[in-house]
Amino acid sequence: MASEEEKSQAVITIPERGAAGQPKKRCTPMATIEDDDERLLAQIGYKQPALTLWKDMNRHFNQWSILSYAVSVLGVLGSVPATYGTPLSLGGPAAAVWAWFIGSIMASFTSASVSELVSAYPTAGGMYFVTKSVVPPEHAALWAWGIGWLNLLGQGAGVASVSYTVGQMILATATMNSHFDSVAGTTPLQIVLLTIAFLVFFGVICSLTTKKLHEIELWFGPINILGSIAICIALLALTPNKQNAKWVFGNFVDGSGWGTGFSFLLSFLSVAWVMTDYDSTTHMSEETHDAATRGPKAIRWSVTITGIVGWLMTVTFCFCIDDLDAVVKSPTGLPAAQIFLNAGGKRGGTAMWFFVVLVQMFTGASAMMAMTRMLYAFARDGAIPFSGYFSKINEYTRTPVNAVWLCVAFCSCMTLIGIGSTLTIVAIFNITAPALDFSYALVILARNIYAHRIKFVPGPYQLGMWQKPVNIITCTWVFFISIVLLFPTIRPVTALNMNYASAVGAFIAVFSLGWWFAGARKTYTGPRTQELLIQVSAEEGSVDDDDREEDIMSS
Repeated sequence: MASEEEKSQAVITIPERGAAGQPKKRCTPMATIEDDDERLLAQIGYKQPALTLWKDMNRHFNQWSILSYAVSVLGVLGSVPATYGTPLSLGGPAAAVWAWFIGSIMASFTSASVSELVSAYPTAGGMYFVTKSVVPPEHAALWAWGIGWLNLLGQGAGVASVSYTVGQMILATATMNSHFDSVAGTTPLQIVLLTIAFLVFFGVICSLTTKKLHEIELWFGPINILGSIAICIALLALTPNKQNAKWVFGNFVDGSGWGTGFSFLLSFLSVAWVMTDYDSTTHMSEETHDAATRGPKAIRWSVTITGIVGWLMTVTFCFCIDDLDAVVKSPTGLPAAQIFLNAGGKRGGTAMWFFVVLVQMFTGASAMMAMTRMLYAFARDGAIPFSGYFSKINEYTRTPVNAVWLCVAFCSCMTLIGIGSTLTIVAIFNITAPALDFSYALVILARNIYAHRIKFVPGPYQLGMWQKPVNIITCTWVFFISIVLLFPTIRPVTALNMNYASAVGAFIAVFSLGWWFAGARKTYTGPRTQELLIQVSAEEGSVDDDDREEDIMSS
């Protein structure tokens, strides 16, 4: 492993004239990693020589666009209404309020642990790449293989589920503007077709140039947050009969049959689904300026902003419920849509709901962006079939377009299951939070287990003396809540209400490990890094020698 001093600076060679007029070589420290993303990537092992098949992506994301991107991945304005019905029906309004409050605090611990790790290794692989740097070499490949597939499973299920909720929201809009009997016969096929259409739309957006993505993402975050605040104000102003604070903050119910206490724990499903995918920002690192610093900051700020705004939205929704049973059993299929309809009528409710659908589309596109970069990184390391093809960067867009459309195809195939069995597709979607959170917690756990053997060199974002306590809280919470969320949500348990997420997870585990022992272990060696610092010539980069020397001397 490279020392902290070595990681902070590499050696470059600058031509200098000697006494006889002949060039001689002088070694000069390079700029710090915060200002030199390309050289940090080179040190990590992913700067590709000009003659290889791989080409680097362009960096256009800045501190504002990457923050906006991080906020849009969590998508509070779209995701909270999409999932609000789960805690409301299982544990009541108080469960929805307090589950979000506690869950967002715990998400802050998890995001802090993730931020420290990815700050040290800001690559498109995210936490998957970090694995090799916290696990002994003899175990690194197997750990990376498992973490990579776990993360991809969570990413894929997450993208497909967001697109699925967009389809549900579109049909809910139709119901809001009907007499509640003409659209009652919506079929799984309709939702699936809408889902696939939106997946294709997300793929088109993700295939754009990095510069275009930067320009688009700049708007996603502000619309998300400002829209959330505006809708909260509008709902409170338009709802004639609001509930009292005692009912909102103290009315717990047993909607699951497991008892009030366990029903409350099951209510964390909403906040767990929304507040995950923390390392999505890191998957965009190779397209972000100063990624080692700006990426972790974006993660931390986005979790804080989403936690606060999401809680305010949840509280607002609960205050605006006039009849709990009627809202939970809404013909729209989404309790939040019924709240909008009750407050604003068909026109007003639809106008507000439009922004919810719009932001959920933003969330789907942003989530797919993260998935495509993760798949690209996995392919770059030779972990999937036809890796050479799917790890190519498009010469025009400078983005992994081949990986984008593989993600679209994968998520579409996953969604097709919903035509035959809505239960099965919901089970696959339910694996999103446990899969992603486990992929983070296992790396965090490995970092602490092997600390006596592997020296971890932190990046600019560091937890310092709080690292171990924060990591312990993170791992304890993730393992606990993930197990809870794998339980059936309704008792008595039948074939119709069984939570098949654990079965889906077990199938993927058997598949990936079977593939590993069947042959992948002979070819896959883990993230392809360079253990020693490379010597970077002065001719590399996008600036000429004179400008480079001036920048270095000034630093």
